[in-house]
Amino acid sequence: MKTVKRVLKAGIAKSDITTTAESAKIHDPLYAKALVLEDGETYLVIISMDTTAIGGRRISANMLYDVGEEFLPSLREKIQTELDIPGSNVLVNASHTHPPGRLLCSDDEQVKRVFDAVKRAFHSRVEVMVGSGTGYEDRISINRTLRLKNGRHWTIRHAYPSPPDEEVKELGPVDNGIGIVRIDRIDGKPLAIIYNFACHPLSGVPGGYISAYFPGFASKVIEETLGDGAMAIFLQGAGGDVCDILYKDVHHPRNTEQFGTMLGLSTLKALREIKTEKGIDLKVLSETIKLPTRRDFPEVIEKLEREQAELLKSLRFTSLNIKTFLELYIKYNLHPEYPSDYSYRYLHSENRGSDEFLFLDEENRRNIEKYLKNIYTMEKLVKLQDDIETLKKHQEIVRETGEYVMCEVQGIKIGDCVIITSPAELLTEVGLNIKRASPYRKTFVAAYSNGYLHYGPPASHYDKGGYEVTECLLAPEWEGIYERKALEIIMSL
Repeated sequence: MKTVKRVLKAGIAKSDITTTAESAKIHDPLYAKALVLEDGETYLVIISMDTTAIGGRRISANMLYDVGEEFLPSLREKIQTELDIPGSNVLVNASHTHPPGRLLCSDDEQVKRVFDAVKRAFHSRVEVMVGSGTGYEDRISINRTLRLKNGRHWTIRHAYPSPPDEEVKELGPVDNGIGIVRIDRIDGKPLAIIYNFACHPLSGVPGGYISAYFPGFASKVIEETLGDGAMAIFLQGAGGDVCDILYKDVHHPRNTEQFGTMLGLSTLKALREIKTEKGIDLKVLSETIKLPTRRDFPEVIEKLEREQAELLKSLRFTSLNIKTFLELYIKYNLHPEYPSDYSYRYLHSENRGSDEFLFLDEENRRNIEKYLKNIYTMEKLVKLQDDIETLKKHQEIVRETGEYVMCEVQGIKIGDCVIITSPAELLTEVGLNIKRASPYRKTFVAAYSNGYLHYGPPASHYDKGGYEVTECLLAPEWEGIYERKALEIIMSL
């Protein structure tokens, strides 16, 4: 009996979701991009939004204010009611862009505009061919959680200084893969490109303007190069513990357009090698699981406060201030052998049998060393204070949230590739664990999807002091529960 291949159809559309506030400084618009796929039996909607999180308002205590908790269920209900597509077949991913201030239009307008994009995509469906592949880009990101020689972690952040260079042992892992799904019209011209990459769009454009940051620039490069109305749809990956390599650059204005160009060109390079075909089938599975919340906040806070108290005690007996320290520090590093005066003054003193300069140098070096030690102590205190306040804040969030949080895990199969989601800011190791365990060579992890749960670190990180653990709401057991369910769904696909 002859097998009849299914006819795959797809439609695309986008809506501008940027805030309309008159005071907003806008560099480039923020979009919700919608792709509707169907194979005659299964419908799938993939939505990429230029925003920090999907429904993170309450669980972040209004730190991530733009998208409220009602957005996703309201949008899904509207799609299901008006387009007859199950809400569980709708994936909404946040690019996690970080411009300051309010980014998006009002709550009602968000649902209205995003649904409008989905509706237009639904009604513009045409027959398509699909293929998938992978690219590579290793110039953009670095694992921001540094591994120290003492076994601890120290995260690169603007909230506190970086650790002394001599204390850093190595870098953590980075997922440099670009997962790509290519969707072509029947004539071979690209209709849509889904590209999945793990990054953390923290640095933007000069002046602190609202921007889609480098994923937006990457999409622009892809779309302008392909032409013919092709749409680039960015899906954020497991990038909870990465940042761009110039994140703490103090010598140049922050402008990540160059990174967007790199990512866009690397995606286009891989795109050329991907062949598309007809008859690709779709499958979507979605399950909601319970993840336990942390209960160790009191002990962790108490431990950090003890460490803070010990460091404060060490700050006694400091003779210098910043004015005298800088002067001496420069002198004693400019010429360590004769720092205080000309060499002939030292020789003259020696000929007289005097050690006055040697005594002065010994005292000054001792004071310089003490002041430097105090500076490093101050830097550690800055980190400790921020960690303590962050832990206290999240202790309150967990107290209001309860013993567990709900986590949707969605799996999507498009031909021979699989996309698996998480609402958490998955750290690199968790994403790589899923990819290694999956039987599908092309497995793409889309974190920041269908909700928001703050960071999702590996259980092995909890005693190492990194920022992602400090701002984590989940108990260490979450990792095993999530990874098992993700693999179960992948195997079911």
